[in-house]
Amino acid sequence: MKYTRLTKEQFEELHQEFINFLATQSITADEWADIKANKPEVAEEELDIFSDLVWEGVLSKVAYLEHISPQQMHLFHLKETDMQLIAIKINSDTVDLTTTEGFEWFRNNLLSDDVEFLTANKAYSEDKALDKFKLIQQGGVITKGDLYRYFEKLVVK
Repeated sequence: MKYTRLTKEQFEELHQEFINFLATQSITADEWADIKANKPEVAEEELDIFSDLVWEGVLSKVAYLEHISPQQMHLFHLKETDMQLIAIKINSDTVDLTTTEGFEWFRNNLLSDDVEFLTANKAYSEDKALDKFKLIQQGGVITKGDLYRYFEKLVVK
């Protein structure tokens, strides 16, 4: 398995897609029930293959990720050939970006000496999808990129 198995909730959400996946392998509902009951290792393998296919599809479309912690914000633009990062660091232990109050303080104090902005670019490894997946595993959340684009205007010249 290349990525990670989907959760029970994700499988339930993708129930119809999983049925279609089994159908492409000519596995009927009765055969699937038999596989689950008598060949659990084969069933596990099918779940893993389906999970990887779903992740591949998702990762191929991801363009923006955000990772926000109490004192840092990492905003990624996942371009075709590289990843661009806008990193924001708050040099104050009293501010927590994960709270409404902390984010409000940040918005009102963008130019404060307690706020640092950094930018970086990084080329992908040989496996671009896996690079994206690792960022998600580390806490990155897929977004539409609104925060990235806002700060891009401020910090990227």
